[in-house]
Amino acid sequence: MPNDANQFLASYNSVNIPIYIIAVVIALAVVAGVVYVTEAERSVPVTYAKQVRGNKVYGGASTYLPLRLNQAGVIPIIFAVSILLFPQIISNLLSHWTAHPTIAAWATSFTVLFNNHWVYGIAYFILVVLFTYFYTAVTFDPKQISENLQRSGAFIPGVRPGTFTMEYLGNIVTRITLVGALFLGIIAVLPLGMQAFTSSQSLAIGGTALLIV
Repeated sequence: MPNDANQFLASYNSVNIPIYIIAVVIALAVVAGVVYVTEAERSVPVTYAKQVRGNKVYGGASTYLPLRLNQAGVIPIIFAVSILLFPQIISNLLSHWTAHPTIAAWATSFTVLFNNHWVYGIAYFILVVLFTYFYTAVTFDPKQISENLQRSGAFIPGVRPGTFTMEYLGNIVTRITLVGALFLGIIAVLPLGMQAFTSSQSLAIGGTALLIV
């Protein structure tokens, strides 16, 4: 932030005040959006079956199963950056250190291709969306949750226990993960878009650091 502030002051131009105002509004919207999506959850109602033991009745309570909109957090962005950086590092090494002209030319072309903001941004967005689904699938197991509910005598009203509950939870997670994945993708490529819009590195606003916080 201090470096960005210094760059901003060094390149300040009163003609660009409308752009600065838009950048501030976008920054506030990004903060609000990240907090809102990170805290957002889909509440699935769960009811515990009543059990009679002697003269006492147990269970019958109602609660809910919270399914977070963004269950993957910032992990997909970290994965996507790592995947994008690795081939660029290899191509840079090959273009400077290999003696084979064909390999050097191919490596140079690959480096130039990924230096294009459009190519890099599209690849970045797609990878973030894919990794969001991948990480959510790894960390969230509808089958295990449905089995845990069944063992504890709980059920989702209107949904039969077992396979039906597993499919119901899986469908919900698939739908809400789409929203979370698209949001993470937008947050990831937002600095590239802001940099192109404002022509300033210091106004390349993004929400990745805020997600980590």
